[in-house]
Amino acid sequence: MLRTAVRQIFGVALRVFFRRIEIVGAGRVPADGPVMFVLNHPNALIDPAFLLCLAPRPVSFLAKAPLFRTPVLGAIVRAFDSIPVYRRQDEGGEVDNRATFRTARALLERGQAVAIFPEGTSHSDPKLKPLKTGAARIALGTALADLQIVPAGLYYDDKAKFRSDALVFYGEPFAVEPARLDERGEADAEAVHALTRRIERALGEVTFQADQAEALALIERVSRIFAATSDVPWSLADGFDLRRRMVVGYNQLREADALAIAAIQARVTRYEGDLTALGLPPEHYGPADFSVAGSVRYALRSAVSLGLLLPLALLGTTLHFPAYRITALLARRFSGGDQDMMATIKLLAATLLFPLTWLALGLTVGWRLGWPAGVVAGALAPASGAAALVFWERFASVGAAARGLLLFMTRRNMLARLHADRLAIRAAILELARRTSV
Repeated sequence: MLRTAVRQIFGVALRVFFRRIEIVGAGRVPADGPVMFVLNHPNALIDPAFLLCLAPRPVSFLAKAPLFRTPVLGAIVRAFDSIPVYRRQDEGGEVDNRATFRTARALLERGQAVAIFPEGTSHSDPKLKPLKTGAARIALGTALADLQIVPAGLYYDDKAKFRSDALVFYGEPFAVEPARLDERGEADAEAVHALTRRIERALGEVTFQADQAEALALIERVSRIFAATSDVPWSLADGFDLRRRMVVGYNQLREADALAIAAIQARVTRYEGDLTALGLPPEHYGPADFSVAGSVRYALRSAVSLGLLLPLALLGTTLHFPAYRITALLARRFSGGDQDMMATIKLLAATLLFPLTWLALGLTVGWRLGWPAGVVAGALAPASGAAALVFWERFASVGAAARGLLLFMTRRNMLARLHADRLAIRAAILELARRTSV
């Protein structure tokens, strides 16, 4: 019951925190039989939460031992049958994980699913850290002929930001070739390292990496501009595939034609500077996208929808703003500036503070007006929060459209130039892609 409750609560919390979540390749995950998930690790406890709450089958995680000794978190990780992993940096000396490996192997031998982060730690590096051998040792030690390893890539467009986007990408499963085991039930070093290299290649196929963070930042900026020229909205999977191909092209051009990269970067910087000065996003409309009739229809629809939401949204904003601000302050205070921990602290704090806000409202109204009114108020509180979220996101969208319309009416030539610049950057990228055969 605890596992189901935690899964449901955090599943809802994830879908509130992230504006859009896409799960790609879930059909590749075997429905039964022993499975080991191996994942990259960019976002602390948010990463296991995705698999624990949204995976197509129940999963047990290998998690660092200090979590089991942490109040509240310890109960949560135990509820998911997590397995403690002891690390030198946590324990202050040599560690023994033989019991950990035995427990993980026993779960796999019972046909269950186990997940592990082979990098061993969460990080913001632009590429995977060297993989630990624990995943390979566990897999080979089972000696199971039907064990499948499923690589999974986790991608966040802005991992610390509320209402950002997240993608879970399941790759192709692969079987584990049995290896000879010694008297301790361990495979030899050569087999372990071979399987670790195979896992590393599989993770490379479901993530995109670069040697420098600056390269990934440039690719992120360029891909937004590129996607903005599409006639239809892109899925996160489309954007992920685009970025992967851009990384390949970037690596080729960095050696063959560094000046071409510098030229693209300069054009993008100038374009973004113009957008910032005008308060426009890369997805801004061009002059041909505006019409009087269309603008009037959009304005009327927006006015009606915002007007209907306004009373409940104002209540929700007033009620939830204190918890929202406290959550942000706690994240800044306890993350120490570490981007890996920001979302984790925000999610945990919000999951505690917002229900407490609803409870406090219900008790206060019940004390003043009677318990039936208190129950209604407590039930209405989450709906008011949802209304506030929808209202302010819609309001921001309307504001962006209004700025674009104002430019269309007062500075049409400037808007046309920006639109032409965006198309020119896209054309330059396509030309580079043809040169690199990406």
